[in-house]
Amino acid sequence: MAARNPGIPLDLGWLSRVHVNQPAVLRRAEQIQTRRTVKKDFQAAWLIKAVTCIDLTTLSGDDTPSNIHRLCFKAKHPIRKDLLKSLKMDNAGITTGAVCVYPSRVSDAVKVLKAAGCNIPVASVATGFPAGQTPLKTRLEEVKMAVEDGVTEIDIVINRTLALTGQWEALYHEIRLFHEACGEAHMKTILGTGELGSLSNVYKASLVAMMAGSDFIKTSTGKEGVNATFPVALVMVRAIRDFYWKTGYKVGFKPAGGIRSAKDAVAWLSLMKEELGDDWLRPELFRLGASTLLGDIERQVYHHVTGRYAAHHDLPMA
Repeated sequence: MAARNPGIPLDLGWLSRVHVNQPAVLRRAEQIQTRRTVKKDFQAAWLIKAVTCIDLTTLSGDDTPSNIHRLCFKAKHPIRKDLLKSLKMDNAGITTGAVCVYPSRVSDAVKVLKAAGCNIPVASVATGFPAGQTPLKTRLEEVKMAVEDGVTEIDIVINRTLALTGQWEALYHEIRLFHEACGEAHMKTILGTGELGSLSNVYKASLVAMMAGSDFIKTSTGKEGVNATFPVALVMVRAIRDFYWKTGYKVGFKPAGGIRSAKDAVAWLSLMKEELGDDWLRPELFRLGASTLLGDIERQVYHHVTGRYAAHHDLPMA
């Protein structure tokens, strides 16, 4: 991970001056999505880069230790070795950026990755995921328990009620408490943008989260009706840029929810490169929250290498 963001005092004056030009945001977002995609070797390179930024995720009610074992194996071996060898990347140590699980499955993931001699970070959702509506004491205990079990990253979720009602001081205070509870674990703050009501609220919530010490800001839980969209992402990454220019602290960005295709992954990387620069094209500052994206990326890499599309048996772990 990148250097920690210690946070700054809440600046309500900054929030009061926020104005989002929605038509301009929508035009820019459309431009990013409709650009002609990269091809051939360049596409393969971008897709391998995307793999290293994936938070490989399982957040299902039927998660078991065996599911977590399989997830961790895939995180360590995201692309078939012979395909990487054809790309001359078999010795590049390609893994996903992290694995992301529920708090009750953290110890399983830590145990499996340790046994495999692998340093892939283990992330856990917490704080009443996905709604963030449980009592504050319970949410703090959930964070502390995940840290005790060995998690290295915590994906907290904000109480959207505080943002919708303009209670920015209360939201800042809650996130500061979560930041303290995380200890050495890096904190990713999920805004639940599909439930924030406006792009102005998205920008303000992004600022408050960063002021309170978030190391990443994340679009969605993946459980909302509307998840990661490019207009929302554009507002969030420009808030990250403004925060960096004002404070010198680099905060990461994680879109999550509905990112399923290799084409989507390349578009998200393009957004980061154009809006924040090459520094943000690293897993330390950019993650893709996804459960099925890796499978499509591996299929596209297979097609690039072999010239044909994979049958199911060609990529059984996809």
